[in-house]
Amino acid sequence: MNSSFKQIFPLGEENINYAQYFIGQSYLANLAAIDDNVDVDVSNVTFEPGCHNHWHKHMNGYQILLATAGQGWYQEAGKPAQLLNPGDVVVIHAGVKHWHGATKDSWFSHVAITKGQSEWLEPVASSDYNAL
Repeated sequence: MNSSFKQIFPLGEENINYAQYFIGQSYLANLAAIDDNVDVDVSNVTFEPGCHNHWHKHMNGYQILLATAGQGWYQEAGKPAQLLNPGDVVVIHAGVKHWHGATKDSWFSHVAITKGQSEWLEPVASSDYNAL
């Protein structure tokens, strides 16, 4: 991680529980303790350059991404990828197929606020990611 990459939340641990759904290395830090009265997950996700997750959907819920550091990509199926910078917000409704992650040459962090279950799908085609 270079010195110009300034995060406001902890990097967290290597994201080994979800590594099978990522290309490259990511890190995960839970920002809110989950208990019986809280039904959303709030986590800081940090992606090394080139790291991105597979296509996926959030079922019976939603996801909100708050970009906090570096540069990343967000793409919904059938739409062009959008470049994310700190301060950008993405609202993802239930059932929308999408992926997100770092650009090829930048670390990227976002806070993910997620309700419901994720349905993990196929990897993003390398040719599609490399064309960005």
